[in-house]
Amino acid sequence: MLEPERSIKSTAIAQKPAAPLCQAQLPNAIRSVINKPEYERARWGIFVETLNRSRSARRTLFGLDENKLFTPASNNKLLTTAAALRTLGPNYRIRTAVYGDLTQPNPNLWVVGQGDPSLGTEQLQQLAQQLQQKNVQQINRLIGDDRYFQGSAIHPMWDWEDVQAGYGAPINSLIFQQNAIDFTLIPQKLGQPLKLQWKDPSDAAQWRVLNQSKTVSEKEEEYLEVGRDFATPTVYVRGQLQAGAASEDVAISAPNPGDRFLQKLRRELASAGIKVQRTELATDALPTNLTEVAIVQSPPLSQLIQVTNQDSDNLYAEALLKTLGRLQNPTTDSTTAGVEVIRKVLTQGNLPPDSFAQVDGSGVARRNLVSPEALVNLLQFMNQAPEASVFRASLPVAGVSGTLKNRFRGTAAEKILQAKTGTLTGVVALSGYVTPKNYEPLVFSIVVNNTPAATRMLRQSVDDIAVLLARLDRCDTR
Repeated sequence: MLEPERSIKSTAIAQKPAAPLCQAQLPNAIRSVINKPEYERARWGIFVETLNRSRSARRTLFGLDENKLFTPASNNKLLTTAAALRTLGPNYRIRTAVYGDLTQPNPNLWVVGQGDPSLGTEQLQQLAQQLQQKNVQQINRLIGDDRYFQGSAIHPMWDWEDVQAGYGAPINSLIFQQNAIDFTLIPQKLGQPLKLQWKDPSDAAQWRVLNQSKTVSEKEEEYLEVGRDFATPTVYVRGQLQAGAASEDVAISAPNPGDRFLQKLRRELASAGIKVQRTELATDALPTNLTEVAIVQSPPLSQLIQVTNQDSDNLYAEALLKTLGRLQNPTTDSTTAGVEVIRKVLTQGNLPPDSFAQVDGSGVARRNLVSPEALVNLLQFMNQAPEASVFRASLPVAGVSGTLKNRFRGTAAEKILQAKTGTLTGVVALSGYVTPKNYEPLVFSIVVNNTPAATRMLRQSVDDIAVLLARLDRCDTR
């Protein structure tokens, strides 16, 4: 099961300034972190190397099972975003267009999606406004062409707990609001159920809610379990939040995303004074006599990969993977084809083909495998690419942004470490760059698998190792 990557405050170093760490001290310092009794059965993979464009000039500072394969969790997104950037370029945009024959008084309009993960209400309003400006007042059939991506919208290797959650939403060609149905859970008086507040009030009428949550005292533990039924429109809410605590934003996956897209577009068309007689998903080929009458585009890829890596957004990663696959081979499964594109791009970038085995774009599937050495090689490769600055800017900054916003604050790593996080149950990963104040820049990958230890404890140990790297000092030259 994927666990939330919301940041936790790092307590890796005491409040007093951390002492410099000499390179010779690093191995024992790392081992003191990972050789704790609670990690007796855990698998650690660690690789630390100096950042250098020349392979022969790079120095290995620490390695532990660095060439073995590990489940990377969301570190998998590094592979996806690197390949997308190298293949498509930072200015690539994803189109969503409307086609029709506006010489007809009551036309049929086709909406053709290409899997834009960023599309939301604002973009639907733009489409409606463009049609309004062309004096469209009534539409006979609003037809959604949801067939750009080939294959299943739901990844067959994802756990059922994941596919019902917002972070495991289906990836189709007509995406709206990341195919997630969002709501907020708000603590009430002691003993009362949490209040459920829909982000889009129109969703309330379509769902039955079984709310078994409650508001508890500040002495009791907080936890939440949110899911949906696969056969009926039913939302399940279980768990508890403390009275007076902050509300929690949660989401479930949309079960019929193509139909939902058309429903939301129909609403925006009505607001623009355009009446739609009926909506449907396309089954026939797009007529050849139609012209493009409205269009919206995604932000450039440089911004899409920022969301993917900074926020660790699964749907963005999967949409990029499928885009790569669809452009490579329009007739085969887009996910499978996308994986092959990534393999080709990264092996050309000196990643040995046996050092990674990818099955999805995001890292939700546990069958993704990659070695810490491969992740470091990838980061070295992207540091030499023409898109190096764009890729680097997509990574969270310690104590500043993304999933690292609330980690490493007050430590030696704050603001000088950029890395991708990753979390599954029993898995924590962190791979990226760090520039110590008194040492040369480093590239690192830290992955831990196969442990029942609590995620919070695992994250803290990973952070402790990263802080050791940030403390490195040229002791021999002082």
